[in-house]
Amino acid sequence: MALRFWQSPGYDAGTAGFFAVGSLLFMLGAALSLVANPLTGTQIAIVFFLGSIPFTIGGFLQNFQAANASDPSPASEHRPARRVRLVGWRPRSLTWLSSVTQFAGTVAFNVNTFDAIYPGIGWYDRDVTIWVPGMIGSVLFLISGYTAFVATSHGAWSWRPASRDWWSVAVNLLGCIFFMTAAVTAFVPPERAPAWIAAVANIHLWLGGACFLIAALLTIVGSLSDRRGGAG
Repeated sequence: MALRFWQSPGYDAGTAGFFAVGSLLFMLGAALSLVANPLTGTQIAIVFFLGSIPFTIGGFLQNFQAANASDPSPASEHRPARRVRLVGWRPRSLTWLSSVTQFAGTVAFNVNTFDAIYPGIGWYDRDVTIWVPGMIGSVLFLISGYTAFVATSHGAWSWRPASRDWWSVAVNLLGCIFFMTAAVTAFVPPERAPAWIAAVANIHLWLGGACFLIAALLTIVGSLSDRRGGAG
């Protein structure tokens, strides 16, 4: 049976490439927030927003792949091909559950980073328009990351350091945890918060982006290896 384009190693590498670009932009935005530089807060917020766009594209591509994945059972070879689905509905598939929650999380980060470009004046407005979407996105990422880990591990926990796939989902899960801690510490209190809290949030945001970048690069390396193996 001929492979469809979303089943090719090149598709996996391209999807991971979008996540790599988004990760780099988030790392850049976090670094700019930590060190003195000529950019304004609005300009740095634009960097974060630009980073959220390739994240969403990658999230959609990954979910599209999971929504249209073939049934692994032998009987599926004799079934007529299903029509192509943009988002799909496969709640029994851990891969689909991971991808759809991740995609939803990226959309929440679109809202979070866009609202941060021109934030409200009061602490309440900032929490509602920036912090809440960021928390929602972080929770969804955490659910997605752990679901992907379970799907790869075939259980609630595993230790498989010899497996590239295991490292990819494990590092990705660690990135989701860093994003979660960054979101929690980004809460804007009624009174002025100590400067170190914002620094902690940006450090964890940078670490999360670094983890996502490593996971994306591992996927790209694995996809290219699969492509060379298939060509041989």
